[in-house]
Amino acid sequence: MPRTGRNKSKTKIYHLILRGINKQTIFEDDEDRIKFIQTLKECKNRSSMEIFAYCLMSNHIHLLIKEGKEDLGITMRRLGAMYVYWYNWKYDRCGHLFQDRYKSENVEDRNYLLTVLRYIHQNPIKAGIVNDIKNYRWSSYAEYIGNTGITDTSFILSIFSENGSNATERFTEFHKTIQTENCLEMDESKRIHDEDAKQIILRISSINIPSHIQLLDHNTRDEFLKKFKKEGLSTRQIARLTGIPRGIILKA
Repeated sequence: MPRTGRNKSKTKIYHLILRGINKQTIFEDDEDRIKFIQTLKECKNRSSMEIFAYCLMSNHIHLLIKEGKEDLGITMRRLGAMYVYWYNWKYDRCGHLFQDRYKSENVEDRNYLLTVLRYIHQNPIKAGIVNDIKNYRWSSYAEYIGNTGITDTSFILSIFSENGSNATERFTEFHKTIQTENCLEMDESKRIHDEDAKQIILRISSINIPSHIQLLDHNTRDEFLKKFKKEGLSTRQIARLTGIPRGIILKA
């Protein structure tokens, strides 16, 4: 059956999640994250969209954006295609990297706009990566408290106050409250943190990055997969970090 069209937001503001196919890792190192942000900036300039927030996690990305002069779907396809082309070239791979259709929700009022904003910025805390938002490099939070970047901060800050210093102070205080409201999200529950699991994979297999498991011959690959599972890594987690389909991992 054909897919149904997405409901248009009256404000043209959306909360989006892009995630790796089979939940695999989409950022192997900082160079990858920098490249994605550069690509996002290029797509922003071409589409005239506004970026209110972003957060790059290991296997997914949160965006809070306002649609520009072109349809959001076109912008997101361009973003995905440009990054994947570069990623595949860098890692000598082919095929898809992102799940084929991004998840989205409409943001129709100011209160929910701020709710989503805080939710996105608090993702690294929820994932146990940092204890303080300001210590996470790969989100738009730092751009709201003084750093320059790709985020359109003026509109959000004006909601807190018309005075610049007061706005920043209130913005910071707002983010100290732990998010309790439900937003569009992914189920990321796991027994072993992804960073620890990644180190287990690298230690056992003696490869440079987890996705290179795909390049090994099938027998060697399957032996490593068995060892990963014995170390306590779940099938979903192995698939997420290596890009190997779950069916293959289950059979190993």
